[in-house]
Amino acid sequence: MDKPSSPVTGAGFWLGMRKVSVLIPGVVVFAVAFGAAASAKGLSLFEALLMSALVYGGISQLVAMELWRPEWSWGAIVGLAVVTATVNSRMILQGASLQPWFAPYSKRLNAWHLFFFTDANWVIGTRYHGEGGRDLGVLVGAGLLLWIVWILFTGLGHLLGALVSDPRAYGIDLVMPIFFAAMIVPLWRGRRAAVPWVVAGIVALVTAKLIDGYAFIIVGSLSGALVGAFADDAA
Repeated sequence: MDKPSSPVTGAGFWLGMRKVSVLIPGVVVFAVAFGAAASAKGLSLFEALLMSALVYGGISQLVAMELWRPEWSWGAIVGLAVVTATVNSRMILQGASLQPWFAPYSKRLNAWHLFFFTDANWVIGTRYHGEGGRDLGVLVGAGLLLWIVWILFTGLGHLLGALVSDPRAYGIDLVMPIFFAAMIVPLWRGRRAAVPWVVAGIVALVTAKLIDGYAFIIVGSLSGALVGAFADDAA
C-alpha cells in the first residue's frame, strides 16, 4: 500500500472545523428537531443522547422516530433496520467517491474517521480534495465538531419537548438541502459533468412517486453513478 501523500495534521483538523462551521446552523436545527421528536415518542434524555452519540445517523434518526412505536415485534425491528439502512445507503457511494484519498491510510484510522463521516463531511471533503487538499485532518476535524454539536443540541431539543417536533411545519426540513446545494455549486464542471446529477434527481423523483418508502435514495444514487461511469468511459 502506498504511503499517505500527507499526514493528518492539527492545522488540517482546525481547517476542517472552520470549513464545516457554515453548516452548523442546519445541523443544530435538525438535532433539536430529533431531540424533540425523541421526547414526544417517549425516549428518555439519556436514550436520545445515546442514540445520537452511537448511531449518529442524522436524517435516518428522524426517519426512525417517524416509525417508532411503544411496542416492538421482530418484524417491526427488521422493517426499521431496512428503512434506515436504505436512507443511509447514500453513504456507500459518497465514501467510495473519496476512497482514493482514504486508501493509503491505515484501516484503523479510516474506521475511526468514517464513524464521523456525514453528508456535510462529504461535501467539505469533495471540495477540499478537488482543490488539491490532501490532509485527512480536515475530515476528522469537520466530523468531530458536527458530532459534538449533534449530541449537544439533541439534548436541547429533548428538553424543549414538542416545540419543534415537526420541522416541516416551519420549513426547517429545507435548511440542510439549501446548505448542501450552496456547497455543491463550486463543484460545477460544466454541462457534461452535470448530466449524472440531473439523471439522479429525475430518477429519484420518479421513484418517490411510484414506490412508497425510501427506495428513491438507492435508485437515484445508482442511476447517477452509472451515468457518470459511462460518461467517464466515453470521455
